[in-house]
Amino acid sequence: MRQKIIIALLALSSILLVRNLYVMFLQLSDELNQGAIWRIFYFHLPSAMTSFIGFYIGAGLSVMYLWKKDLKYDALAAVINEVSLVFALITLITGMIWARIAWGIWWAVGDHRLTSYLVCILLYAGYLMLRRSVQDPAQRASLSAVIAIFASLDIMIVWKSIEWWRGNHPGPVLSIRDGGGMAPGWEGLAYWNVLAIVLLAIPMVLIRHKQEQMQGEIDSVRRFAHEH
Repeated sequence: MRQKIIIALLALSSILLVRNLYVMFLQLSDELNQGAIWRIFYFHLPSAMTSFIGFYIGAGLSVMYLWKKDLKYDALAAVINEVSLVFALITLITGMIWARIAWGIWWAVGDHRLTSYLVCILLYAGYLMLRRSVQDPAQRASLSAVIAIFASLDIMIVWKSIEWWRGNHPGPVLSIRDGGGMAPGWEGLAYWNVLAIVLLAIPMVLIRHKQEQMQGEIDSVRRFAHEH
């Protein structure tokens, strides 16, 4: 059943991505000031939104672990945070490429959006490093849950940073935000690609979760063999 869900989600994501790429390159015009590089926005924003969604779900599962003390919540939170970190890195890399073309630099020192997002990535990288350094499952889960909940607080700072502080990073462009707005037909494609990327992320989570389950079973067998 899991495999069928993974295949179905990957197929749906692929169809959406192909459709979105067609619209992006063949129906939308270049942006007035930035030219063709503007199209990277349609991967930059969806990757960021996917990471935000995943990090918040991971934080929610971490809260559930602290409440229920059930390791299944910790295991699922770990794989979701891991996949979300991948999309956060994609966001950072595409942002740097965009900045290099638009601003002439790879990184704007002191830009609040970039700095707060880098802090977010470092926190979740530390989360994964902690999980590999603590052997006791209960202790690892408790420490990881605290870090995940704390790290998720930075996401709101990332989201609001371009409204709170002005820097090199462009101001809000989505109509759902104060001061945001895009050309007709441009914003809708962004949401379609958010859906496509989210549908791509879910199979990644399912595959990693299955891998973690198999690793847990192997570790249990090894512990049993060692004890007997």
